[in-house]
Amino acid sequence: MADYLRLEGIRKSFGTFEALKDIDLAITQGEFVCFLGPSGCGKTTLLRIIAGLETQTAGRILQGERDISVLPPAERDYGIVFQSYALFPNLSVADNVAYGLVNRKVAKATVAARVDELLKLVGLPGSGAKFPAQLSGGQQQRIALARALATSPGLLLLDEPLSALDALERVRLRGEIRSLQRKLGVTTIMVTHDQEEALSVADRIVVMNHGVIEQIGTPMTIYRDPATPFVADFVGKINVLSGRLHPGRDLRIGTSRFACEHDTAAERDVKIYLRPEDVLARPISPGDANVFDGAIDKIEFLGSYCLVRVNAEAMGAQPITVYLSLNFLAEQGLEVGSRLPLKLLPERMRFF
Repeated sequence: MADYLRLEGIRKSFGTFEALKDIDLAITQGEFVCFLGPSGCGKTTLLRIIAGLETQTAGRILQGERDISVLPPAERDYGIVFQSYALFPNLSVADNVAYGLVNRKVAKATVAARVDELLKLVGLPGSGAKFPAQLSGGQQQRIALARALATSPGLLLLDEPLSALDALERVRLRGEIRSLQRKLGVTTIMVTHDQEEALSVADRIVVMNHGVIEQIGTPMTIYRDPATPFVADFVGKINVLSGRLHPGRDLRIGTSRFACEHDTAAERDVKIYLRPEDVLARPISPGDANVFDGAIDKIEFLGSYCLVRVNAEAMGAQPITVYLSLNFLAEQGLEVGSRLPLKLLPERMRFF
């Protein structure tokens, strides 16, 4: 599929501070892309540059075949939803949704029909006469989304649209946004610092840190095959173990020896990255390789499963965490102080 939006060599400086450094990115028509990273990584600055609300220091932006690098916001084809909703408190819901259409001098009958259509689309039919103050946070964000879509833009920009909502409403609304985006086929960029949010809705995730792109990939790729230690540590929970790699795919951690899928020509110290689910508590059979045991020193209850920390003397007393179901803990009678055999999966080890 052809690229719909291309960023080429985008840089942004504030005095001597470089907020963005040579950003290159191509987004295809109808794609849902998340800019993910910690506060201050440059993701919102990049979104604002795409919107024309900030001016890049260098580089260019192409939307379709059109160079929009220096165009003012009003001449760019996008709709935007902000974290703070940014609704006009003195205008009714209908007038808020219609705002962009009225500015374009669209006929009143067409505007009214479009407003009704959009209110139904976001699940708030019949609410046009209300004012923003009469709506919940989630409802206000739905209205902000309807307003952004009113002019049928080719690009939808979402600037942390769910961060001000409570947890349940956030999960519900992110599912609705994704469903709506698929239905409309509008190319969408969402800025978020919430990794779960990005993993659940994005076609691709752009992980950013200190003004650069660390990795671009599908949610599965980002989670399973992190390209850098930062991505591995920022996206999802991770065990980081110190070890020494020997020729012949031979890994030593503490006093234990493990088979791995990474080879080396000479001995070297490594950091081994393992997700909690990549360390198995079952099934473990007699004679299995890569098995060790340790004592449970912490159980963190997370609902249907627990995050269990095991202190293994044979691993050089490096704690390792695993996900275990409540049922498994009950079946095995496991509690703090219990011994637990574990197995490392060679194919899941990542070395940096």
